[in-house]
Amino acid sequence: MKPPKARILIVEDDPAILNGLRDVLVFNGYAADGADDGRSGLNAALGGAYDLVLLDVMLPTMDGFSICRTLRRQKPTQPIIMLTAKGAEEDVVTGFKAGADDYISKPFSLRELMVRVEAVLRRSGKPTGEERIQCQGIFFDGRNLQAVRGAHSQELTRREMDLIVYLHQNQHRIVPKKELLTEVWHYADADIETRTVDIHILKLRKKISLLDEQVRLIETVRGEGYRWSV
Repeated sequence: MKPPKARILIVEDDPAILNGLRDVLVFNGYAADGADDGRSGLNAALGGAYDLVLLDVMLPTMDGFSICRTLRRQKPTQPIIMLTAKGAEEDVVTGFKAGADDYISKPFSLRELMVRVEAVLRRSGKPTGEERIQCQGIFFDGRNLQAVRGAHSQELTRREMDLIVYLHQNQHRIVPKKELLTEVWHYADADIETRTVDIHILKLRKKISLLDEQVRLIETVRGEGYRWSV
């Protein structure tokens, strides 16, 4: 089973909409959790490593605008899409002022939902499963999970592709191992002892070397982390 492309939290008190959104997101390859009131939604968003929060405006115990403001203060980079009533322009303006990245007006089509979800994830630097990267003569294809050079190719796992995408997007700096555990593996506790990052890096280097033994794309900076070499 492939790991999910991203983790999404849905905060929505209407059971039909909540379950429908969850089903659609899971069908499209995402992991989706739900909360049906504002307070539990805020707690889930603050306590979990979510790539995106879909946030309704009208909620029991705490409204969506208050949740958005709190999230923006405590998690400044958290991507948020507000779910607003159709034609409620004031809600849209208030949502953006509260810090939302985008909004979707109810009722919405499933196609519009996925387009907006993928757009916000792409802007935030989260993998959407469609990434394609060309570097030092090697083409990394996120759609088909392959690394290709000329007539030769190596199969990639989804996690390996997500790792490539994250390092490539942050190529201007050294990326600590703990950050990779949080942002790529979605570990809630990045202080745990694990060699999973090192093992994935070793496997990736071997696959890249089989395509071109002269290419060194992932540099280890001892005691600090990893850096993408261009």
